[in-house]
Formats: sequence, structure tokens, C-alpha cells
Amino acid sequence: MLSEEKLIQGCIEGDRRCQQQMYERFYGKMMVVCMRYAKDDDAALDAFQEAFIKVFNNLEAYTGNGSFEGWIRRIMVNTSIDHLRKNKRLNEMYVVNEEITVDETEDEPTVDDVQSLSFQELMKYIQQLSPAYRSVFNMYVVDGFTHQEIADELGISVGTSKSNLNKAKKNLKKILSEDGVTEENVNALGR
Repeated sequence: MLSEEKLIQGCIEGDRRCQQQMYERFYGKMMVVCMRYAKDDDAALDAFQEAFIKVFNNLEAYTGNGSFEGWIRRIMVNTSIDHLRKNKRLNEMYVVNEEITVDETEDEPTVDDVQSLSFQELMKYIQQLSPAYRSVFNMYVVDGFTHQEIADELGISVGTSKSNLNKAKKNLKKILSEDGVTEENVNALGR
């Protein structure tokens, strides 16, 4: 197994073995990232493949500041969002009423809050959210974006980001409740 530096350099030089090794090294973790934003496995795979092409084409831009995995993850998130935009599903679904107030003191859910659900179960539930709600939920809860960063990335207001997060949590709680997930797990998503 090559070191990260040698692997990156080999990919920059066009070494197919290094490219294959990099792809295999990051496939699992990064496919999970794409799955969180996609409506199904096929859409996730499309976004993943497009993102990996961007990774290979932009390896020389990686400066070594921060983790390489984090750099790839950001490309995966941005490409997944771009993939949604291309299909015009995201922009059509955004809430435009920015007068909705959101209780900013409420506890925000985290990935650890739903520990008793398997990853596959959680993905099944999250993928049932509309593209707009799913994107904001993932960006805020899973990827740690601020509402301002979400607004900047998606071209929406901070109020819309907060509103979409609030509605995503409510819809997710409803989906979980309807599927018989215990009250404890539903409450873990916040009120």
C-alpha cells in the first residue's frame, strides 16, 4: 500500500495503478457521502463518478493543507449538490417563504443521535426527504456546514436554510414514526 503522498504523485503522473488504488481506497467513504444527497443508488453512483473525475483532474490543486480525505469529501459534497441542481430538482423544491420563524435554541440532531439505526436504514429514511430538505439536512447535520455556508452554496437565504432544516427534521420524524421506529429514536432528531 502506497503512502498518500506517493499515491497522489502517481495519480498526477497518470499511473493507472495509483489511480485504481486511490479509487478503491476512498470508494466506500465517499460513496456514502454521495448517497446522502442522492435520491437513489444510481444517482449517487453518477455523482460519485463525476466527483472522482474532478478529484483526478484537480489533484495538482491539492496543497497539502488539511486532510486529503477532507479535500475529496468537499468535492463529493459539492458535486452531489451540483448533480441535484443539474436535474433542476433542488431549486424547484426550495421553500421561498422566509418569514417562517425557527426556534434557534432547539437542539440540533447529530449522526450520533440515531445510533440504534443501521446506516442503510438511516439512508433509506433520509432519501425519502425532498431534495431540498435532504440537502440542507445533510449539509448541516452530517457535513457540519453553517446556515450561512449552506445559503452561499445553494444560493438561498439563511432563513430558507433554517426553515428547510426544520421541515426536514419534522418530515424525517414523521417518516420514522410511520415506519414504526421507536419514539426514542424519533425524539433523537429534535423537536
